[in-house]
Amino acid sequence: MIVPNKDLDAENVPLGEGLPTKEELIAHYPAKFTWQHMKTFVNSGDLGLLKRDKALQKRYDDWAVGIREQYGSIVDYLVNHRLQWGKRDTLSLLPSSLEDDPRFYASSDSSGATTPPAYFSVDTPPEYISIIQNDWPYSVPTEAEHTLIWTKVPIYHPDLVDAKVKARIDQDGLWGFTGDASPPPSPSTLPSCLPALSEWGVTLDNMITSEKGTQEEEELVRKAGEKVHEYVKIRWREDAWETAWFVNPPRLQSVPGLAHIHVFARRLA
Repeated sequence: MIVPNKDLDAENVPLGEGLPTKEELIAHYPAKFTWQHMKTFVNSGDLGLLKRDKALQKRYDDWAVGIREQYGSIVDYLVNHRLQWGKRDTLSLLPSSLEDDPRFYASSDSSGATTPPAYFSVDTPPEYISIIQNDWPYSVPTEAEHTLIWTKVPIYHPDLVDAKVKARIDQDGLWGFTGDASPPPSPSTLPSCLPALSEWGVTLDNMITSEKGTQEEEELVRKAGEKVHEYVKIRWREDAWETAWFVNPPRLQSVPGLAHIHVFARRLA
């Protein structure tokens, strides 16, 4: 039963176990962050600021125990069950409103025998990609979606990441924005967002960020994320969607061995 939006509160929406529904997220795990918060955190240089609701994190931890018992590990669960390479995401309880586009899925007559590309790009065959909704999203506002683009091929690659900025990217990761002509929020505005992070004990002193580099270095960082940026722009048309995307650095990779991109997306007004 779908409860009308006006009645989405803890009294009217039963709280279950395992993967949460959209109704449960709204009623029991209300968003801690606004869209402006999300963009500011992504552009701050410390992707560790992006958080999941603490109660939802506890629910995830409990769920993960059973998943490890059933599949052996979270990685095995993802590879053998959740990630249906080249196919539409039919398992999510949090369906996306993004328009369906067959270009992003393997055709029924695909042999799957293509040679793996060296790195991720718009030309990566769909059978090496799985686009799914994050079953355990960060504390994003109701109007935003949290999508994951998983890929069997590397996102970071020596052909893309110049040695001059490798150490910085290893620490900070990659990120970008699409669909909004105005510049993203300046990192200088981060102090005004810190109250939203108070329950996690985040302060300016314990953030992990790199200092802004030279113009050449900033351009090299941008180029390192260019392939991801191109893909996001095509999948989320800029005349209809605004996105903030990022790729975790190695220190924040939740599933070693599988590359993935986080995309926060909301429809333009």
